[in-house]
Amino acid sequence: MSLPAEISFETLTPEIVAKTIDHALLRPDMTIDEVVAGCKLCAEYQTASVCVKPCDVKIAAETLKGTGVDVGTVIGFPHGNSPANVKVFEALQALEDGAVELDMVLNIGHLKSGRLDKVLGEISQLTSAAKAKLPTCCVKVIFECSLLTDDEKIAACKLVEEAGADYVKTSTGFSTGGATVADLKLMRANTNPSTVHVKASGGIRTLDYLIECLQAGAGRIGASATAAIIDDMRARKAACSSGRPTESAQ
Repeated sequence: MSLPAEISFETLTPEIVAKTIDHALLRPDMTIDEVVAGCKLCAEYQTASVCVKPCDVKIAAETLKGTGVDVGTVIGFPHGNSPANVKVFEALQALEDGAVELDMVLNIGHLKSGRLDKVLGEISQLTSAAKAKLPTCCVKVIFECSLLTDDEKIAACKLVEEAGADYVKTSTGFSTGGATVADLKLMRANTNPSTVHVKASGGIRTLDYLIECLQAGAGRIGASATAAIIDDMRARKAACSSGRPTESAQ
């Protein structure tokens, strides 16, 4: 489902908002029952995808089969420190288990050390291997923006674009900060919008902030507060239809 040319509360619908969300089920203490319940929530609200831990991909794929909700997982999560060949193996196993979207954490230390060839190499290897196995696979690269300078974020954008990955992504949600409007604008300005999309993740808990992130250039939103966000959208739209006053919306 495409976003409107002009993004605002008025031009969005609950269905469009839902299809921007990758519903995150990544807490380390999350039980299997919680994963299944989260997947069923995705099916109910018709999110773009669910993002689960690699160990939960099979059960997510089984639960969501035939629902129209994609299954995604994380690679090298949350710190990005695994060697490139390990990340590639993890990615291929995830695809085998039923994932169609991969959110990989780049090697933050290598990026900050200026080892751009190494960072490019791992993103390229994983992207090439994943797309050779599943051509429609969507590869997103997580920067962990709160740990990077603006110059490092720009460099990472260029590497992702050169490697042929599909998305640049702000954060894991497990570090010192999450998605900011400034970072999203920077990432959008330094990637080709026809080939590389932007995902905002980390700290997006309200409808208003989700809309701000979309306006800043994000096309996908990583969130765990999915039900609250979409229920708020539905309630505000219903209030508008009935002529009742609503609280602030973008």
